[in-house]
Amino acid sequence: MSGSDSAFDPWRLRRDYEGPAFEEMTLEPDPMAQFRRWFDESVRGGIPEPNAMVLATVDTDGAPHQRTVLLKGFEESGFEFYTNYESAKGLQLARNPHVSLLFGWYRLHRQVIVTGTAEKVDRARTERYFARRPRGAQLAAWASRQSRPIGSRDDLDVAYADADRRFAGGQVPPPPHWGGYLVTPTAVEFWQGRANRLHDRLRYARKQSGQWELERLSP
Repeated sequence: MSGSDSAFDPWRLRRDYEGPAFEEMTLEPDPMAQFRRWFDESVRGGIPEPNAMVLATVDTDGAPHQRTVLLKGFEESGFEFYTNYESAKGLQLARNPHVSLLFGWYRLHRQVIVTGTAEKVDRARTERYFARRPRGAQLAAWASRQSRPIGSRDDLDVAYADADRRFAGGQVPPPPHWGGYLVTPTAVEFWQGRANRLHDRLRYARKQSGQWELERLSP
């Protein structure tokens, strides 16, 4: 039970941030190079699952939906993840490809927010990635009707066992309803926590020319 004198009241959990100065002159010329720098620093800093990101989509009523997915690659063109195309997020992306990604590297007092559009990767790319997944994860992609109601955990275990028998002794191909997306960014914001809540927020925004413009945002 919470109360005004509880040690676990959210307001009592406040902490000040002591992040380093984050200045325009120190940034890479494009956001993907800067993301690489911060991602590498999060790995070296021991951040658990630094590739975890919150993916935000919208449904047909315009209501937002969020869930955590895992980044599986990034390059100059964007950020890559994989999922069931018939899941809630897959159906939402089919209707509206506009998305937001959030990487929270809280131990370093950092976050990155990506705004962009998601597009399916080609099948060959999906097959290459799927072949690297553990066999158990491959079978799970066949067993799970992601986001749909299920009667019990036993039903899921039965579906997994059926998939295991189906592909016994052979390779497991990716299901036709499963594959990757590439999120092409239109804006990438880098947030560094600073003392007194005077945080540094630097955002790369893509202009019509295709060039990136860097701007500082008030915290």
